[in-house]
This record gives sequence, structure tokens and C-alpha cells, in this order.
Amino acid sequence: MTTSPHVGTLREKPLHADLKRWYCQPGDTFEQPVDGFVVDVVRGDLLIEIQTRSFSSIKRKLTALLPHHHVRMVHPIAVEQWIVKVDDTGEILSRRKSPKRGTAHDLFAELVSFPEMLADPHLSLEILFVRTQQVRRFDPKKAWRRKGWVVEENQLLEVTGSLTVRSTEDLADLLPDSLPDEFTTADLASTLRCTRRLAQQMAYCLRRTGGVEVVGKDGRAVLYRRTLHGSPPTN
Repeated sequence: MTTSPHVGTLREKPLHADLKRWYCQPGDTFEQPVDGFVVDVVRGDLLIEIQTRSFSSIKRKLTALLPHHHVRMVHPIAVEQWIVKVDDTGEILSRRKSPKRGTAHDLFAELVSFPEMLADPHLSLEILFVRTQQVRRFDPKKAWRRKGWVVEENQLLEVTGSLTVRSTEDLADLLPDSLPDEFTTADLASTLRCTRRLAQQMAYCLRRTGGVEVVGKDGRAVLYRRTLHGSPPTN
């Protein structure tokens, strides 16, 4: 592998850098200019972007690259996270496991930025299920919600598995089989044991990509139904 120096690497977060190193194969090149953008990893004809969060920030790049290139976007989801608190010298004060456990469905929280783009055959998403460590340092002037503990960085501990989404059909397959034929986002949230907000984000993405359709209402709640071979709406 070879790396081209670029200002982007100076701002690179540890988790992003860790994932890039883990993902690389012999012959890959890093931080390569392509059509006016800097791409994380180039593997032959495939462009690979490591996106740890905020899919909205990469929408412009994808819009420019997809007409002429195959792009794989790699997104980590933490199935286990350790919270480590350190003092000013870096000495560990405490370490505990976070109760939060991510699932593949967390992808939808980011995908709301551009769900229709997944219909492009040049784009694929690869979810990496990871164990991470979040380092926090005390700063009384910041992070009042965490009582002064500021997130300094996230670090990769281990990649435990992966899931590739290559099409809108693959995305629809993330709906649980146990859902009734017609369902609301409350049904979806209950089945997945997730928040109602995430269920609503799933419904939005799947509706935009043709994975579900609106069939009516149950009181004030919208009723959805799976579609076997849906197509994205035109408006």
C-alpha cells in the first residue's frame, strides 16, 4: 500500500485511521485524488470511503463519483463499546462497558441523508460490526451533559463481522420477518426493540427505495406493507 500526503490525513480521527489500516489489502493506495476529490482507499477500479458518521457530509462526493466509478462506503457500527476515562497525563482512571449495543438497523439513522442513492448499481455499503473504546478526558468548561467528561477519541478494538448492502432489495431484507403484513412504525420499533425515531427513519428510507409502501392508516399511525419488487417513487 502507498499513501499520498494530504491535508485530510492531518485531521483524521483515530477510529477512521484504524479502520482504514484494518481494511487495506496489498496494492491499495490511500488518499488518492479522483475527479477533484480525495478518496480514502483506491483498490483497482474500486473507490472505498470509510465513513464513521454523518453520511450527509459525503453526499456531494458520491454524487460526483458514482456516474463514473464503483464506490464502496464502509460504515462501522459498534456492537460493543468501552468507556475509558483518563487524567491529564493519560493514566486510566476507570473503564466500563457501555450498555448500548449497535445493530445493522442503526444504518438507517445515517442513510436518511440519501436513501435513493442506494439504487445506483455503482454504490455498495459495507457495515463493519466493531468493538470500540471511547476515551474521555475531564474538562470542566465543556461537555456539561457528561459532567465535564469530553470525548477525546474513539479507537478500534476489533472487527467482529460485516454485512454488505448492494441494492435496495438488500436494504429491504433488514426488515424483521416477524412483522405483520401491515405494520406501523410502532410495530417496527416493538419488534426490533429500538426507538420509535429509528423505526421512523427505517420506514422513510424503505419507502424512498421502494421496500415498503403506504397502504392506509391505523388511527393516526401510517400503515406500511412490504413490496416484493418495489421501485423508488418519482416524487
